Amino acid sequence: MSTPAALVDLDEGILREAGPLKWAQEPPGVIPAWVAEMDFAVAEPIQHAVQDYVASGVFGYADPRDRGAIGRALADFARRRWSYSVDEDRVLVVGDVMEGLELTLRHVVRAGALIVPTPVYAPFFVLSRSCDREVLPVPLVREPRHDQRPARLTLDIAAIEARAAAGASAILLCQPHNPVGRRYTRSELAALAEVAQRHDLHVISDEIHAPLTLPGVEHVPFAAVAPCDSALTTLVSATKAFNMPGLRCAQLVSHRAEDHALLGSLHPVLNHSMTTLGQRATLAAYRDGGAWLDLVRSRVASNHDLFRRELTSNVPQVRIEPAEATYLAWLDLADLPVPDPTAAALDHGVRLDGQGAGYGPGGEGHVRVNLATSPARVAEIAARLSVAWSTAS
Repeated sequence: MSTPAALVDLDEGILREAGPLKWAQEPPGVIPAWVAEMDFAVAEPIQHAVQDYVASGVFGYADPRDRGAIGRALADFARRRWSYSVDEDRVLVVGDVMEGLELTLRHVVRAGALIVPTPVYAPFFVLSRSCDREVLPVPLVREPRHDQRPARLTLDIAAIEARAAAGASAILLCQPHNPVGRRYTRSELAALAEVAQRHDLHVISDEIHAPLTLPGVEHVPFAAVAPCDSALTTLVSATKAFNMPGLRCAQLVSHRAEDHALLGSLHPVLNHSMTTLGQRATLAAYRDGGAWLDLVRSRVASNHDLFRRELTSNVPQVRIEPAEATYLAWLDLADLPVPDPTAAALDHGVRLDGQGAGYGPGGEGHVRVNLATSPARVAEIAARLSVAWSTAS
């Protein structure tokens, strides 16, 4: 009989001794809430897969026999979770999502500038420029509302089309969105797909956060709205949602057969940083990690509610973007009378992800807060930030 899934909160001592990036650099007394790692023990099926592999005593180059199985496991996972059928024959295993992005930019996307809706995950800018691509930021805009619900940030389709018409070759899409927490609707994505089709725009969709939509929120893969054989690359990985970023394995899904063939024909030295350990963990996650993942999604949703309630009741100048996905809260601090909110937070024992300008236009005056931890730690983060941003003014 299988053991029921459990979400295990790790205490500070275990986290500091294990040394994940999030906890390894902070002195005692500081709660790290910056890098996107969770404070939960990895799901048991993943732990067992890793332990079984380690017990073999063999640590060679990545096993190529796993790669077809990963394509099938991803296709089954996508069918169960998103009612979408990934073509398992167009799945390429890569080291991580950013390596998949680099492979796509260097070998698939034609020359030209890249449209990047902002604010967005900062490494998009670093990697694009390292590939000698001009970055064309297009800030998100508030969608019009005709009811009492908060106006969400959405893609500026008109501005994207103007950039595409001027000769851009691709758009880098982050969805569900890091750091804003949006999951784009089918109609939003379809509007972008129409623009891409009209202007021969290659869409690179980073969907690493797709398994982390909050309960009741549907993830729509961009591929579900794209025409057949259109210029589209989707990047996914189990590593974010299943808290194993140190295990190297991601998947690049090509919408066009010729793109998959081209990438698959590259010399192995250009795509070899996946590991057998990461591959086996990925198979266990996609096949057997669903119950654990659902516990994470429920916990994250309640943590978002707790954090919003505790922080905004004490510091009403803080505006928190409504979250639909991810365990990341996006805070607008523009009205906070504190010269350096990040420094004030650190003075009170919370490490944040810096000021949001690094996320591009639209990120100024914002910070990102990681809520993938215990409710007690979330409450403590909110309490410390309440003091820091009240007394500092």
